[in-house]
Amino acid sequence: MEDLPGAVLFACTRNSVRSPMAEALLKHLLGHRVYVDSVGVRPMEIDGFVVEVMDEIGIDLSRHRAKSFEDLEDTSYDLIVSLSPEAQHKAIELTRTMACEVEFWNTLDPSIVEGSRTTRLDAYREVRDRLKERIAGRFTLDLKPVV
Repeated sequence: MEDLPGAVLFACTRNSVRSPMAEALLKHLLGHRVYVDSVGVRPMEIDGFVVEVMDEIGIDLSRHRAKSFEDLEDTSYDLIVSLSPEAQHKAIELTRTMACEVEFWNTLDPSIVEGSRTTRLDAYREVRDRLKERIAGRFTLDLKPVV
């Protein structure tokens, strides 16, 4: 835990699915030990399926308000984790004016999955669980599997 970054920014396309999930998971796992935020290239309102699958593991995202890169009040991040190609491009642009590490975790956008409600919720759960595993590995956390 000694090598934790001081501030982490998760970024995706709309800041309505993947990056809010990742932000909430890291905050939940590390509390206030690391400053965590999230943004999108073209922000949209939080996805209802995200609220539902995060609530299943005890994390309330119903009050999440999407932000764009331009909405950031501070750009002093040690690490930007982009979760979509579009966000990766924007993150690389930011490194022209700030020194930080950028990682690309190409993550499926579950909102593109079609089918029944159960099929769609399963896609969101899979993204949630994979993000949790990736976060646990990246930040060397010993975690129990998501129930």
